Amino acid sequence: MSIKWTGVFPAVTTKFTANDELDLVTFDINVEAQLEAGAEGIILGGSLGEASVLSDEEKFTLLSHTLKTVNGRVPVLLNIAEPTTKKAVEAAKKAEELGANGLMLLPPMRYYSDFDETIAFFEAVAESTPLPIMIYNNPVDYKIEVTLDMFEVLSKHANIQAIKESTRDISNVTRLFNRFGERFKIFTGVDPLAMESLVMGAHGWVAGLVDAFPKETVAIYRLVKENRIQEALAIYRWFLPVLELDIHPKLVQYIKLAEVATGIGTETVRAPRLPLKGEERERVLKTINDALANRPQLPAGSWGK
Repeated sequence: MSIKWTGVFPAVTTKFTANDELDLVTFDINVEAQLEAGAEGIILGGSLGEASVLSDEEKFTLLSHTLKTVNGRVPVLLNIAEPTTKKAVEAAKKAEELGANGLMLLPPMRYYSDFDETIAFFEAVAESTPLPIMIYNNPVDYKIEVTLDMFEVLSKHANIQAIKESTRDISNVTRLFNRFGERFKIFTGVDPLAMESLVMGAHGWVAGLVDAFPKETVAIYRLVKENRIQEALAIYRWFLPVLELDIHPKLVQYIKLAEVATGIGTETVRAPRLPLKGEERERVLKTINDALANRPQLPAGSWGK
């Protein structure tokens, strides 16, 4: 399956049972909600997917299971976030073997690689597989910026096709277009900057709060792309307090709590993360419940398959 690289690609959360095992039943409920709303791709094992606490076996179990659940309806991408080039290449090859449709790829974890090291890392993975690749550029959280000059070097690799733009510098979307035209497909990766990025021309949205609010997320995307800006803006203004839960260190707990509130997830996380409690939990719940109390009516045709 080739990847169209447009639309909303949920970075789905990983569901766990009370016994700290993969909860594939609840996971499927959420994935089906994403597909019903009109998501055009599924991304596994990202920051929201608690990749850092998943074993390799669990990641590949999740991939195989998701491919079976999705059954070709949309592309399924596995995120690769590894500390060594060797492990990243092995993960890419295994993902291809299992049938993944593409990869999302972070720079090396736990080592702040320089220009040449970062390029060498990405190139090794790109040369190890024909799978389409989205480079995840998030220097705020992962401390390595994939610069325009780096993308210039990477542009020679045909399977490096898309960028998850999470620098939190809205002008970077325009810089990428000015430098590369349509060579790379650009996805906004920061929920509270999503509409701004889409208006600037981003092709898609790797979304977080979509895990709890799939229809609203897809509606904003589609309305912007149809140039129905005022209709999109009305939803986006309502959504923004919730979208800002995506840029907190506890985004996993926050978004999972929102999934519970909308009936498509559980609150269970894997240690060292702990469930929210006390004032923090009440504050996040208030944000979510205030949004639910004023949930907007979505324009006809703005979401769904």
